Amino acid sequence: MTSSLLKWIVPWEFSWVFLLTFLVACVLYVRGCRRLDVSLGRRLAFWIGMAIVYLSLHTYLDYFAEHEFFMHRIQQVLLHHLAPLLIIASYPGSVLRAGMPLRWRIRILRPVLRSWPWRFFSAVFLNPAVATLLFVAFIIVWLIPSMQTLAMLDWRIYRFMNWSMIVSGFIYWWLVLDHRPHPPGRMIAGIRVLSPGLTMSPQILAGAIVTFSKSDLYPIFEICGRAFTFNVLTGQLAGGVIMWVPAAIIESIGGLLAMRQWVRLSRSGRIRRKPRVVTRRARVGSQV
Repeated sequence: MTSSLLKWIVPWEFSWVFLLTFLVACVLYVRGCRRLDVSLGRRLAFWIGMAIVYLSLHTYLDYFAEHEFFMHRIQQVLLHHLAPLLIIASYPGSVLRAGMPLRWRIRILRPVLRSWPWRFFSAVFLNPAVATLLFVAFIIVWLIPSMQTLAMLDWRIYRFMNWSMIVSGFIYWWLVLDHRPHPPGRMIAGIRVLSPGLTMSPQILAGAIVTFSKSDLYPIFEICGRAFTFNVLTGQLAGGVIMWVPAAIIESIGGLLAMRQWVRLSRSGRIRRKPRVVTRRARVGSQV
């Protein structure tokens, strides 16, 4: 029993970079929760999201993702959609900042945020149009059979694929679920609500193409050795449905969360409305 449990906990491919990054984020969040009043719902969303990230990248689940197409799609939906959505919906920024020692905030965080590399990064990759495009592009690009084959044959490209999915997910959902009005938020509140509906459309189309395909689009999983013995097309159909239905549901939930923020901002009067333009004819009519 113990050996079978350890099999699932022990990572398929160990990564010091991931482990250290994960542990630092966890420690900072625990420290921040001691200094700030964080609701139970926000804490649950953060820890569930972090658990999904660890499960997807640093356990034996990664083995199945490398040896079965539909398991790979589950991993990608978790990394790209669900985990980032949960973590960003917990609004961890202030908590993580509070968890940093004051010396870190003054000597590390503040200079980094003022540096030109960060300003360049935020100007390009935090641009709503660029972030939305990359959010969709990374899904479509890694579905191309030749790109999928390349990622499965080279561990460096495989890791880049996984990191590109999770980072683009974090950036996109951070823009969509921003609780601030525009400005300083980078997206207009109404666009935040509509954006998930726009991004899910090409994913649904790609999922439908994979689902209804009558040929094996990803023979690389046969070369690597499949983890399960059922029919190849059945696994491919399951993978297409996973990126079609669950992904669309998660994005719909994201759109509803963005609408909730829009309503909250509207009720508090924090959404700037354009001043009403009164024409000359209307002024004359009112005077009469």
